[in-house]
Amino acid sequence: MRLAYITLPPSLGGHRKVTVAHAVVQRTLPSARLARARFVPSPRRPDDDHARPEEPYLVTVLRGVFAHDRRPALWPARLAPPRAFMPRLPIVLGLRLFPRPGGAEALSLTRALADLSTETRAAFVLCSVYGLPADAAVDLLKAAGAKDADGAVRDCRAFEADAGGTVRTLALSEEFDACVLQATPTDLLRRRHRTRLALVACLAGLLTGAMLLAQLAPAPDPVATPALPAAASGLRAAELIRVGADQWDNTARIDFTAWPARGSRVNDEELLNRALSTWSRPGPDARVVTATATSPAPPPSAPQLLYAGEVDGHAVVLLYDGQRLARYREDPRSQGRARLDVARVDDADVTTAAAVTLSSGGSGARYLIAPWVAEVQTRDLLHPDVLATALHTHKDGVTEPVPFTSGRETGCARRPVLQLRSSARIAERHAFLLAGLGDLSPVHLTYTPLPGHRTPPPRQPREATGTTALVAWSHQACTLSDLRDTDTRAVNAWEFAEQDLPDGGSRAVWTCLRESSWRGPGAVTVTLRVAGDGPKAPARPVSRVPSTALCSRFGQHIVAGTAWRSPRGNWYALAAGSRAVTSLTVTGDVTARTSARTVAVRAPKRPQFEVNAHLATGGRMRGVMDEN
Repeated sequence: MRLAYITLPPSLGGHRKVTVAHAVVQRTLPSARLARARFVPSPRRPDDDHARPEEPYLVTVLRGVFAHDRRPALWPARLAPPRAFMPRLPIVLGLRLFPRPGGAEALSLTRALADLSTETRAAFVLCSVYGLPADAAVDLLKAAGAKDADGAVRDCRAFEADAGGTVRTLALSEEFDACVLQATPTDLLRRRHRTRLALVACLAGLLTGAMLLAQLAPAPDPVATPALPAAASGLRAAELIRVGADQWDNTARIDFTAWPARGSRVNDEELLNRALSTWSRPGPDARVVTATATSPAPPPSAPQLLYAGEVDGHAVVLLYDGQRLARYREDPRSQGRARLDVARVDDADVTTAAAVTLSSGGSGARYLIAPWVAEVQTRDLLHPDVLATALHTHKDGVTEPVPFTSGRETGCARRPVLQLRSSARIAERHAFLLAGLGDLSPVHLTYTPLPGHRTPPPRQPREATGTTALVAWSHQACTLSDLRDTDTRAVNAWEFAEQDLPDGGSRAVWTCLRESSWRGPGAVTVTLRVAGDGPKAPARPVSRVPSTALCSRFGQHIVAGTAWRSPRGNWYALAAGSRAVTSLTVTGDVTARTSARTVAVRAPKRPQFEVNAHLATGGRMRGVMDEN
């Protein structure tokens, strides 16, 4: 079953692949009986490899899989092969069957396998999953009718080298087991719609036959055809939720629920129905892209319409179901092909619901701005001394293109961001920064200043629009390119310590970059900014900690250390802690202890050491160390 399910073409879809795999395997036992007198596999011994069935069954399964989508000669390419139309057991009515969903690694393997040929996928199961030698796999593929068995095995080995050593474990998991399934009902309204259509078709056939018989009769009587009732359907454009233009000014909940329906095609029912149909049941020409940990399931009820219009030659529809945003885009030049992007936006607020990416073209990204935004500007994070410039926004809330955030490979030449200001009816002069990084929702940038300097203990990050915040972000801006398409909700730059460096090394600032995702977990990157590196030099990365509570309200303390070379060529072990640190202890290639929150100890070249701290709360904390 696993061999058939993985080898079948991904274009069949999950439910169809499951049923076809079962049909192929159910026909295997009688076929294998002809090849061997004993067609039921013998009982397995404890030392047998449970992943590898017997080879005659592999050949017969592969023959059935290879023959499934093989078209006869002169058969039109646009039509499915005749075998696909033949009803075969099992026949599943009223249910959709899928293997149990897996995590991000299983999804990545599924996408990678979809790019391989059918014969290469078969070779992957034979070699990687069943552990057959290459020559045995080639013989099996040839016996099953493969056209290029040697090439398939070579491509399989190359795929294994690129994918890593965990692919066999993933392929043996329940995500690729077509015998351990979950069942979901089909669209009940659409099922009713099809049932009524079938009844209407039967009735029309009976009426047509009656009319033909009446015409053949010697004295025909006119037959009156009754009017047929309209068939029921699923979610339709008329059911979409539409909010008034002044809703945001009359509610205490400022998020996507307060967005009105905007755009030139909000009344185009055909476009809206196509968008709803794609979200509810994507067709073969629709590409569905979901953010990390986001379900592509249909909306539980009628979603809210946020936008429908033309953007850069594409028809765009933006929908919101209370937890997720769905952006439907179709290009009239692509003959009906469409793309649906779905992303989580639960618990969005006045800042994270202030803009949505509508399009990403060669000239940049266009955003749909929230109705409560009174001022739209852009600025370059790498130039904090340059004032923000106004960004033209159309009356329907769509901005002019904003250039993309360039990658590090281009030398970090620019970091354009949106600077928005809320209406005074919500908050007095509330300005904030949003960085578009490829996701539907731009990333909210915030800042927490250094302790001391007459600033109270930090409770919540503040907006990164002040002079000090902009200067701090100018040194961190180049790291934003690493966050493209990562489902990041907000990034806070917390400058938790400053330190005087020896040997004329000027002054250094330690920063903790906290990346918070929409799904909950967050990652931390600690950087060191040395004044001697220059006013616009990128901060030096010290360490990165994935999936941690550090630098958040649930992890308000941090200690970090790194090796540093002074301008005179001497090496030092540097360490620093946040406000609550009362002492630091350095061990390893160098040892030191201090009651201060920072320490710099002369050390051998590229020292290896650890840092531990005592906190004012009485606890102890281990430092985040240099990755090198």
